[in-house]
Amino acid sequence: MGTLEVLLVHPGGPFWAKKDDGAWSIPKGEIDEGEDPLAAARREVEEEIGASPDGTFIPLTPVRQAGGKVVQAWAIEFDVDAAAIRSNSFEMEWPPRSGRHQSFPEVDRAAWFTIPEAHSKILRGQLPLLNSLARAHISGE
Repeated sequence: MGTLEVLLVHPGGPFWAKKDDGAWSIPKGEIDEGEDPLAAARREVEEEIGASPDGTFIPLTPVRQAGGKVVQAWAIEFDVDAAAIRSNSFEMEWPPRSGRHQSFPEVDRAAWFTIPEAHSKILRGQLPLLNSLARAHISGE
């Protein structure tokens, strides 16, 4: 087995612009009402990086974040050029109370990290997902 790497994304927008360690995330988002969680995960990956993963999806142990939100995630062997991602965008009032709205990418960059590197980059609430991925990799799932 080669070195396990994970693709993480950095959130776009002015609040995250100068944050690095502890700011990265797995590509993720909300599940629409009645939507299959795996279908939602695939849709979110496509929206956030502009690529459609295909192959065998390995479920990871769900994680309950501090705010109570449960994150369901899957691992997949997938090759994508992190420098070539294309993300959807969102609008917000910026600067605050200016009355001006600006558009920002939902994800401003992506990168591949080894599991030890990812531990310092990922949001603390998602650390258990990395541990679940490492366990699945070791067990050969």
